[in-house]
Amino acid sequence: MSKSKSSHTRNSVAAMKVFLTSKIFWVLLLLGGGLSFLWWKEFQLIQLESISSWEKDSQADCAVVLTGGAGRVREGFDLLSNGRVKKLVVSGVHSNSRLREIMPLWPFYGSLREEDVILERRSETTFGNAQQSLTLVEALGCRDIILVTSKVHMRRAYLTFRASYPDSIFIDQRSVVGGAVETSFWEVGLEAFKILFYSIWAF
Repeated sequence: MSKSKSSHTRNSVAAMKVFLTSKIFWVLLLLGGGLSFLWWKEFQLIQLESISSWEKDSQADCAVVLTGGAGRVREGFDLLSNGRVKKLVVSGVHSNSRLREIMPLWPFYGSLREEDVILERRSETTFGNAQQSLTLVEALGCRDIILVTSKVHMRRAYLTFRASYPDSIFIDQRSVVGGAVETSFWEVGLEAFKILFYSIWAF
């Protein structure tokens, strides 16, 4: 091969590498921009979520409480104690936990019956909460449920439950304060990332 042909080949290969690198850069840039837009949209929607436990009275056949945050379990027991639900499912309970450990204030709730509280111990994720609680909800014959979780977690939880539950079961959202009323940027931001991840396969 002559030197001119060899040089031309090298120049062609170099030009192709530059072209591919440039194309990959723009694809990654567009992809990153799209993901950033979707993340920001979810971030805003999470912040717009209201604390519904302060705003409305809810009533249903069952309540499903998702463990993992302050105030959730207490809210579920309040609903059961006030006759707003007939059965309470506490989803995501540690395998070794007992009812009185989960709710040490049980003696102050008066006439509550332990058989009206079902501890779901198998799930470890929000998707697991939806899948495992559905079996219990259907076995209990619940036509509607009150979904109890934190304000920040509610959007992802509701979308996951709605995708997992049949349309015949109505889901009422009841979000509670999970610590401070004002949530941090990082907490909301992380939850927005989780929603994007869940949207790929869970709902």
